[in-house]
Amino acid sequence: MPLSRARRFPCSRASVRDARAFVREVLTDWGHTDRLDDITLCVSELATNTLLHGAPPGREYCVSLALDGSVIRLAVRDSGDRQLNVDAPEADSEACSGRGLLLARELADDMGVTQEVVGKSVWVAFKSAAPGECAGDVAY
Repeated sequence: MPLSRARRFPCSRASVRDARAFVREVLTDWGHTDRLDDITLCVSELATNTLLHGAPPGREYCVSLALDGSVIRLAVRDSGDRQLNVDAPEADSEACSGRGLLLARELADDMGVTQEVVGKSVWVAFKSAAPGECAGDVAY
């Protein structure tokens, strides 16, 4: 049976730190820490994108985690109407920002956007080892 947890966060810079702490807590509780650094980096990037481009001022965003077998799915949902293409080209090499989705796309095993009735969910999926199993033992 799949496990899932979700938490809402205010649109503030401090919430990105809180979203990382939430992800670390949940994955540690589930015993799935082999991809912890990758997933934590992705929640930072997706939450930051939500703050900068997705959630309208004064609204919240939601971070959810789901574990189904050996697959961990992280999603960040906002209520903004801006469309997003996760296959966007790389940022200009001279730019100081614009690499968050590229990082997430490179770290995750799968990535996408789900349009919601209001807003969208940007999600990444990771194949994970079962608790007590080495990451190299996961069948892809």
